[in-house]
Amino acid sequence: MKKPRAAAGSRSRHRKQSSSQEGREKRALSSSQAKPSGPDGLARRQEEVVLQASVSPYHLFRDTAEVTVLRKNLLSWYDLEKRDLPWRRQAEGEMDLDRRAYAVWVSEVMLQQTQVATVINYYTRWMQKWPTLQDLASASLEEVNQLWAGLGYYSRGRRLQEGARKVIEELGGHMPRTAETLQQLLPGVGRYTAGAIASIAFGQAAGVVDGNVVRVLCRVRAIGADPSSTLVSQHLWSLAQQLVDPARPGDFNQAAMELGATVCTPQRPRCSQCPMQSLCRAHQRVEREQLLASQSLPSSGDVEECAPNTGQCQLCAPPTEPWDQTLGVANFPRKASRRPPREECSATCVLEQPRAVGGARILLVQRPNSGLLAGLWEFPSVTVEPSRQHQPKALLQELQSWVGPLPATRLQHLGQVVHTFSHIKLTYQVYGLTLEEQTPVTTSLPGVRWLTREEFHTAAVSTAMKKVFRVYEGQQPGTCKGSRRSQVSTLSRQKKLSPGQKVLDSFFQPYTSAGAP
Repeated sequence: MKKPRAAAGSRSRHRKQSSSQEGREKRALSSSQAKPSGPDGLARRQEEVVLQASVSPYHLFRDTAEVTVLRKNLLSWYDLEKRDLPWRRQAEGEMDLDRRAYAVWVSEVMLQQTQVATVINYYTRWMQKWPTLQDLASASLEEVNQLWAGLGYYSRGRRLQEGARKVIEELGGHMPRTAETLQQLLPGVGRYTAGAIASIAFGQAAGVVDGNVVRVLCRVRAIGADPSSTLVSQHLWSLAQQLVDPARPGDFNQAAMELGATVCTPQRPRCSQCPMQSLCRAHQRVEREQLLASQSLPSSGDVEECAPNTGQCQLCAPPTEPWDQTLGVANFPRKASRRPPREECSATCVLEQPRAVGGARILLVQRPNSGLLAGLWEFPSVTVEPSRQHQPKALLQELQSWVGPLPATRLQHLGQVVHTFSHIKLTYQVYGLTLEEQTPVTTSLPGVRWLTREEFHTAAVSTAMKKVFRVYEGQQPGTCKGSRRSQVSTLSRQKKLSPGQKVLDSFFQPYTSAGAP
């Protein structure tokens, strides 16, 4: 995206604004407890020099002509093939630097760990509701959570609003203008997001490294080591900074990410359509391996080009991971080793008053303001042991802590929902409890709401709670028993269970508080 030109008469005004902005940023840095952002620019450049001196030329760009060709090819491809996305249109047509930076910021935060197709609708609704930093700063956290619901990684929305308030209240309404100050001054803005905002909105030649760029760079320079390791990560950032086009930094960064998302994909990459194929070491390796295979010769390995006399290169794949002919360029990068998410179990209950004034109501309670799903609404839940032996009693106690004494109503186990967060695999054992009496249960406790089903679907609830509610709707206790719908739902659920799970599932018969163990 070419940076929009300012009118000639406004250039002096922009220079004055820039000078004033620099003063604000310096005061903010000296007066606030700015979060540590790692090495400053000079230290990073020194690190890059030391790192490149210790790396084989095989994994570097030593030829400036090669860098020039790469930039030209990638940008020409991007100009022809880039997707039409709302945040690109927003930034392209926005002349106000702060509004442009805000538009980029919102999109980059939403796109973290989330697919483009999912983000488009959320981004459009967000920018319609809060088109400026001032609008977002004035919103409530409840409104932010409500719009963000279903997008996942909910702390992102909260941090975004915290950042907007800081810009309005402490920085005079103006976004920091460099990657370094963006990272230092704004909560939740890391090295990648800072570089993306600075390059796209302000034209700073700052390289960026996200998952797509990691894949592109690892293939172009045949980096087979674990990309999550400190050494490989530092090298990738060094390459990104070296390659970014100073004339079109924002477009170059978006082009590298676009290439990784649409052509240089994790599986089945479309190498024949890649503008960097002639420069790609991974592609060269594929061709060499195919030639050796046709001559019935053993694989050569990168070591012949990389470091034949210095032992195992730290950027090459380890000897324990031989070349897989079926993967081709997808041998790069090596899949990062990840710890499996820890497993937890929770019992949750949909408590409904079908005869409440104004229509049926369901109970929601608010989660704490910190931790997992902070500030969101959920059905009353309690952490339990997977054995399920004492789940009903513990859950009934939790329900009574919110709404007071409950009648001896059947608390029915309906099924389970498994939802994986970034670091937790959480199994919800889903229960239902229907209050049939005429007198509605009320509560004056904070953090408690009785909502209609329609209100539930627009409330600030997580995707996991929506899954729980779908289980409840499919098997409402006391209303669908004996019906074909209930029988089909139960049969369908049991078909998905292993024999061991079926035994456990049969353990949970309708339960009454009077018979609690």
